[in-house]
Order: sequence, then structure tokens, then C-alpha cells
Amino acid sequence: MQLLESGEMYLETILILSEEGTPVRSIDISDRMGFSKPSVSRAMSRLKNDGYIETDRENRITLTEAGRSVAEKIYSRHRILTSFLVSLGVSEETASADACKIEHDISDETFEAIRKYRL
Repeated sequence: MQLLESGEMYLETILILSEEGTPVRSIDISDRMGFSKPSVSRAMSRLKNDGYIETDRENRITLTEAGRSVAEKIYSRHRILTSFLVSLGVSEETASADACKIEHDISDETFEAIRKYRL
């Protein structure tokens, strides 16, 4: 199933929050992304139904294998694109914001060329 950009952003945020070492809850995602709690709740329901996340009895959110795969791909793209743009002279803040826009739409071929160029 093809995820929309918003779904990829949610999965990436869950990955980043989980790597910070605390349990991830909808409120944490809401706070990090600046989205309303009802919007996050709807998105979590869709991601759970599609098999990208799981929740436990305390409503802690974890990525499934499929969810982690998508999240790691997007987050890797974000880091590499940010680094690439910074190397071109773009400020860190602008590079990160632009990478967030590009990471969801860039073709695999173009991304691989940038990744190889950065090595």
C-alpha cells in the first residue's frame, strides 16, 4: 500500500521520538509535529489498521517491521539531503526544512545519485 506524505511524516516522527528513548504516545507526536490530538489520533488509527504501528494497553506506539522500514528510509533521506544542501551553502535550518519537502517526492534514482555523490 502506498503511504501518503503525511503517513511517512508520522512514521518518521515516531522513529525519531522512539530513538530519544522514551515511550511514544499520541500526545508526543502531536507536540512534536504541531498537529491537533484528534488529527494524530485519526492518523494513528489508519497507520495501525494498515500495519505500520502497534499500540499496547498504555497506548504506547511502536513501529512494526513495515513501519520501521518506511520510517528509516524517509529519515535517512532527510539526513542525507540535509547534509547535501548544507554542503552547497544552505543554512542548516533551511536545508532541514527543504529536505523535509524533498524527501517524500524525490525518485529513488535521483536520491541514490545524491547519496553516492555525498560519499
